[in-house]
Amino acid sequence: MATITANPPRVGLPALLKHRAVHKLLLLALAAAILVPLVNARWASGTWPSALTVDFSEPLAKTSDWIIDNRDSHPLFLYFFGHVSNVVVIAVRAVYLTLLAVGWAGVTAIGALVAWRVAGVKLALGTAVGFLACGLLGMWVPTMQTLALMVVAVLASVVVGAVLGLAAGLSDRMDRVLRPVLDTMQVLPAFAYLLPVVLVFGIGVPAAVLATVIYAAPPMARLTSLGLRGADKGVLEAVESLGSTARQRLLTARIPLARKELLLGLNQTIMMALSMAVIAAVIGAGGLGDRVYQALASVDVGAALAAGIPIVLLAVVLDRVTGAAGEKLGAEPEPHSGRGWLLALAGVVVVAVAGRLAGRLDWPESWVVGIAEPVNRAVDWMTAHLYSGVPVVGGTADWAGHFTTWVLDPMRDGLQALPWWSVLLIVAALAWVIGTWRTALTAVLAMAAIGVLGVWKPSLDTLSQVLAAVAVTLVVGFAVGIAAARSDRLERALRPVLDVFQTMPQFVYLIPVVALFGVGRAPAVAAAIVYALPAVVRITTQGLRQVDPAVLEASGSLGATSWQQLRQVQLPLARPALLLAVNQGLVLVLAVVVIGGLVGGGALGYDVVFGLAQGDLATGLVAGAAIVCLGLMLDRVTQPTERRAKKGA
Repeated sequence: MATITANPPRVGLPALLKHRAVHKLLLLALAAAILVPLVNARWASGTWPSALTVDFSEPLAKTSDWIIDNRDSHPLFLYFFGHVSNVVVIAVRAVYLTLLAVGWAGVTAIGALVAWRVAGVKLALGTAVGFLACGLLGMWVPTMQTLALMVVAVLASVVVGAVLGLAAGLSDRMDRVLRPVLDTMQVLPAFAYLLPVVLVFGIGVPAAVLATVIYAAPPMARLTSLGLRGADKGVLEAVESLGSTARQRLLTARIPLARKELLLGLNQTIMMALSMAVIAAVIGAGGLGDRVYQALASVDVGAALAAGIPIVLLAVVLDRVTGAAGEKLGAEPEPHSGRGWLLALAGVVVVAVAGRLAGRLDWPESWVVGIAEPVNRAVDWMTAHLYSGVPVVGGTADWAGHFTTWVLDPMRDGLQALPWWSVLLIVAALAWVIGTWRTALTAVLAMAAIGVLGVWKPSLDTLSQVLAAVAVTLVVGFAVGIAAARSDRLERALRPVLDVFQTMPQFVYLIPVVALFGVGRAPAVAAAIVYALPAVVRITTQGLRQVDPAVLEASGSLGATSWQQLRQVQLPLARPALLLAVNQGLVLVLAVVVIGGLVGGGALGYDVVFGLAQGDLATGLVAGAAIVCLGLMLDRVTQPTERRAKKGA
């Protein structure tokens, strides 16, 4: 600890040359000195050579035509996909009709009951207020439609994710096989796989549920695998010494020990499923997402907000309830808890029956409070007074123009001006310095695949937007996260704000962003920052707060200032959490690239949206695959391997 206040020793040239990263850079420099002249002589223009490009449009077009021609006659569709579609429709309809039969009072009472038994009176009241607010906004029926869809989608996601996580947690080989599959499911834009899903299932609820499962199952799979792999070795050895079989060890030891990770997986699956509500509405899911989508089509911010708020309320209520359930796992059950459940259930039945007898199953129209008009007036005022002409600071349109001219344009033009082989060399250097030759090879192959797909220039345009958005997100997110970690009051104040930003559908705040910043790449970057910032703030705050207090006390006793404790103790010890924040920032920014294509972001996002709108499977899937490759490359150049992470910790 004495080194906290001491000056760091100077590193001489001989010591620097012995550093492993320097060795790698010298080897890369030697390889570049040999290969660059040869490559430059062969491809002097610097653009990706057409000879190395593969045209996928014809085979994808043939695949699309075959699906359309055989969807109503082929046995695969009649006896497999058809049955899957029917099961999904029946399940969603059954849940929806049950919710309507219980009535608004019964549903509110059930939600409050579960919250009360899990987390206490305070959360029960909050849950009741959340459901009542959905009715007051005039969104009770759409809320029930969305809730029915989410119940089925979450259950399917949990089952699929748990099965995949179980396989990955029990087998190293399956873990290696499933990791890129889960990466693809999580990074591939939802718009990219909406088209093949619609081709197979058609417009409607089955396609929406399947698209939601693809997007929401990976967190459950990852956390299930993490929980099984992180089980206490001592407990497992003790159980094995008692002569238990592998199946008994799984059921009696590994799964119970991983229950907190399993519940966290359920929590994240719920949140991600709700975030798909609006996107699923594009392919006929209905519910709140459809109301948001219709409002956006007519540029009605107030109506979009009225439908977006219930989505946020559902997400916050479910997040709090599942989080409270996780905290109570392993605790001693309260005395007479069974009797309490029975009494509460009896109360719910009484409320539901009373509502049915009184004919009050539907939310009364006279109780609806309209917020669309005042919200639209507020947006009009902001646009009129902040868009341009603001003294001294200029308007938001000026900020967007300056950001595009000074940041986005130079980054895009600089990346596109680089020879393709130099981009691959830079990627290899960055990935190899922080990882191994395997991570460098993966990153280079991912970047090269973009060129092979024939979307090199638009991918570099997208990359410039992602890098700019991630840079701003990390600077702001780390600053706010550090401040929240050092102030309990600030963290409590930020929590509901972060909840809103994280759960509000991107489509909802896209209109005010466009109203303030205009159409172009700047609003696309702003939307990505708003979407990714909460995750970076939360992970940074949690990582810093998990630093051992004893270490901080020891450093303080040696005379370290608060700034020295942060810089030399907390940040180094929180390095894994900070790297995770960087990773999640990249993933979430990439997830909004497609949304940016709707507001002038162009590049790959526009291609994905265009492919979905025109039914062009080749354009949409190729652009989506390029986004996945970008995500894989960025992951490899920002995340050190486990071995190097341990050395740096």
